[in-house]
Amino acid sequence: MELWYLVAGVLASVVAVPIDRSKKKDEKQIKPESPDTGLYYDRYLREVIDVLETDTHFREKLQTANVEDIKSGKLSTELDFVSHHIRTKLDELKRQEVSRLRMLIKAKMDAEQGESVQIDHLNLLKQIEHLDPKNAHTFEARDLELLIQAATKDLEHYDQAHHEEFKRYEMLKEHERREYLKSLDEEKRNAEEARFQQMKEKHKEHPKVNVPGSRDQLKEVWEETDGLDPNEFNPKTFFKLHDTNNDGVLDEQELEALFTKELEKVYDPKNEEDDMVEMEEERLRMREHVMNEVDTDKDRLVTLEEFLKSTEKKEFLEPEEWETLDETQIYTEEELRQYERELAEQEAEIAHKVEQLRKEHEDLQRRQSELDAQKKEYQQALQQMEQKKSQQKDKAPPSGPGGELKFQPPEAAADVRAPVNEPAQVQPEVERLDRAPGHQADHPQPPGHQADHPQPPGHQADHPQPPGHQADQPLPPGHQANHPLPPGHQANQPLPPGHQANQPLPPGHQDNHPLPPGHQAAPPAPAAHDPEEKQAEQAVPL
Repeated sequence: MELWYLVAGVLASVVAVPIDRSKKKDEKQIKPESPDTGLYYDRYLREVIDVLETDTHFREKLQTANVEDIKSGKLSTELDFVSHHIRTKLDELKRQEVSRLRMLIKAKMDAEQGESVQIDHLNLLKQIEHLDPKNAHTFEARDLELLIQAATKDLEHYDQAHHEEFKRYEMLKEHERREYLKSLDEEKRNAEEARFQQMKEKHKEHPKVNVPGSRDQLKEVWEETDGLDPNEFNPKTFFKLHDTNNDGVLDEQELEALFTKELEKVYDPKNEEDDMVEMEEERLRMREHVMNEVDTDKDRLVTLEEFLKSTEKKEFLEPEEWETLDETQIYTEEELRQYERELAEQEAEIAHKVEQLRKEHEDLQRRQSELDAQKKEYQQALQQMEQKKSQQKDKAPPSGPGGELKFQPPEAAADVRAPVNEPAQVQPEVERLDRAPGHQADHPQPPGHQADHPQPPGHQADHPQPPGHQADQPLPPGHQANHPLPPGHQANQPLPPGHQANQPLPPGHQDNHPLPPGHQAAPPAPAAHDPEEKQAEQAVPL
C-alpha cells in the first residue's frame, strides 16, 4: 500500500514507509484496506494505484518522491519505465473506465432528453478530467498525471460538497415537518409542536463534548479506549498507538476513529430524537477542526512532528467549548424558502412527466384493444375457413367400383331436351350454324316452321330426345328426328352408308307420334303470325 499512501497524501489517505526487509518472510502482513475517497472514479483510482504498486522500479521512485512532486504530476514520467505486463493491465483498466463513463453518460442523457437523442461521447468525455479522452485504449503518463491532479482538486472540495448535501437534507426534513403540520387541525398541530420541542430538549441533554484534538479529548481516549492511566498520558505514545497501519502518519480515517467516544455522548441509534445522519456530519466537522489546527502543510495527513507541535499550543491545553450541531444554525430561513421553491418546481416538472406518461399509457392501452379486436376477427375468420374445409372434405363425391367419380343429376327438374342420365351439352356455335338463316336462337318457332330443315306437315320441333340418345349425333338409318327410337335400336350408332343426317322426312310422315312414357310434351307453339310478320322475323339476321 505504499504507493496508495504516497499518492493519496492529497487523496484522503496516508504516505507509507518502505517495508522493513528485516522481518521474516513467513510472517504474514495484513494489508490495510484503502479508505474510500468518495469520488465517482474512486474504484478506478484504487485499481490504478494497486497495479502500479506491484512494479519495483515505480515503487522505488515513489519512495524518494515528495508530496509536491506527486501533486504536480512529475511522478507520472516514471510510467515509461514500468514493465510491459503492468502497462497492459493499466491499458485494460482505462478501457473499462472509458466504457463505464460512456454508459453513465448515455443513461444520464436518456433520462434527461429521451432515448432517441444522438450522443457525442467524445465531446462529453472531454469534460472528464481524470483521464485523457482522446486516447481511449492505452494508459499513458498523461493519464496518471490527470488522475492525480483531478483527485487532488476534487478532494479539496469534497468536504464542502458534503456540507451542502447535509444542509439540503436538513431543509428537506424541516419542509416535510411543516407540511405535515399544515395537514393537522389546530389542536393536533399544537400537540405536535410541543412534542417536537420536547425531543429537541431531550437531544441536548448529554455529557459535555470535549473539543476534538484537545488534551482532554485525547486523555479520555487514552483512558477509556486504550485502558491506560490518564496521569501517564504521553502524546508520542498516543500517536504510535493510533497509527494503526504503522505508516508514520495519521490519515483522516484514523483521526475520525478518535472521535467515536465523543459522538456516542450525543447520538444513540436507539433514541428517536437522535439522527445518525447528523452524527456523521458531526464526525466530519470534528475531523476538519483537527486538520485545520494540526495539519500545517495541508496535505490531509498528520505527521508525528505536526502532532507533537500541536500539543504545545494553547488551544490544546485550554480549548474553548465545542458547539454541537444542535447548537449551530445549519441554514437560514431565506435559504429554506429558496429550497422550497426549488422543490415546487421539481414537483411540477415531475407532475408534467407523470401526465405525459399517463397519456402514453392510455394510448398504448387503446392500441392494444384495437390489436386484440383485430386478432379476434382474424381468429374467427380462420375458424370459419377451417369449418368450410372440413365440410367440403366430408361431402366428397361418390365413386364407382373402380374408383372413378360417379356424378349424380341435380334434384331440380332437368331441361326436357336433355337426356335423363346426363346433362344437356349446349353448343351455341353449332346451334347457330344449324339454324336457318334469319332465325333467332331460343325463340319459339312459328307454326309450320321447319327447324334447320323443312319439317313435314304437322311436325312439332323441340321434341325430347329418345332415351340414350346424345344430342347433335347422327341418327340411325330410318330414324326420324325428335321421335322415339324403334324397339331394339341403340342410340349413338354410326349411320349406314349413304345415309345423311338431318334429311327431310319421307312423304306422308307426320311428326305427331305419341311421346315415350315419362316424357312431357313441349309447350304449345305461339299463335300463327301474319305472313308479313313471319317474313319480318325470318329476315332478322343472326
